[in-house]
Amino acid sequence: MSNTEEHPVPVHCGDGDTDEDRHVPVEIITARDVPLGGPRAMTVHRTLPQRRRSLIGAWCFLDHYGPDPVAESGGMDVPPHPHTGLQTVSWLFDGEIRHDDSHGIHETVRPGEINLMTAGAGICHSEVSTEDTTELHGVQLWTVLPEHARHGSRRFDHYAPRPVPVDGGSALVFLGSLLGSTSPVPTFTPLVGAELRLDPGTRLVLPVDPSFEHGLLVDAGDVTVGGVAVARTELAYTGTGADSVSVENTGSTGARIILIGGEPFGEDVVMWWNFIGRDDAEIRRYREEWNSHSTRFGETRGYIPHDPDGPFRLPAPEMPETHIRPRSNPASVARAGDDPYRPRTEENRS
Repeated sequence: MSNTEEHPVPVHCGDGDTDEDRHVPVEIITARDVPLGGPRAMTVHRTLPQRRRSLIGAWCFLDHYGPDPVAESGGMDVPPHPHTGLQTVSWLFDGEIRHDDSHGIHETVRPGEINLMTAGAGICHSEVSTEDTTELHGVQLWTVLPEHARHGSRRFDHYAPRPVPVDGGSALVFLGSLLGSTSPVPTFTPLVGAELRLDPGTRLVLPVDPSFEHGLLVDAGDVTVGGVAVARTELAYTGTGADSVSVENTGSTGARIILIGGEPFGEDVVMWWNFIGRDDAEIRRYREEWNSHSTRFGETRGYIPHDPDGPFRLPAPEMPETHIRPRSNPASVARAGDDPYRPRTEENRS
């Protein structure tokens, strides 16, 4: 998925300060709503990157969308657009998306199947909801590629994990290892990603790697993480040091949660629009190369837009006139208490 904001904010991510405190409270990260596309654009709820926190492990981008009635929103129609220095992770709950990229991959993204695209030094792709999709619902994530991998080649991986039963629920482990299940999909830093489903009234004490920091995104249900209520579309962050995370569905209907995690990412990175680099000059070079049709990104074939009068290639927006300034990621310790950008309600007031 592309970041289609007309004035994307540059993000500088670092590993932050060290902290010897091993206690791991819960930090709530609130989503901001971002329109994806034109006048009938579907809205995505973006929890990463944020001012509060830019990275969870190497996870650097998290969009959550739906359930979205395609007849009203027009669904997803993202023309060919570029990426550098990252991997995209597509995970659906409902609907289907057609993926076409300049690596020659033409794939249909379906619920419960991970589609991971590695950009390496450069790639471009398009994403369009299929004609028979009536409701679109899922998440789109990015991970940062470390220095040793970010200039590598393009690739695409697909995997359909089998459900792992747990007391009162199940898990689909699409990246890394969890609950005795390991995904074969390659990553370039230690990561985990899974969909968790919990029956009403179920409490799961989830064993996790204490060297990882984690984020739990609530898609459905009345969920608490470590005893802290987490509303739908919110992301509960837990820092490193814990060997388990308590997740509970306190409601009368099923809960669905996306778990992400990884070792804190120790390299400085700059994100702007759909590019990840290491400094201002590099990002500006990527933008110029994309707009000048450089061979770095190749060409996407097979894109069929919903709107025949729409663009067949997304131009990169204008860059800020000022030099992109660094902005550090906080240390890998959750800052307990409400997100200062979180709406105050009786449900989340403490």
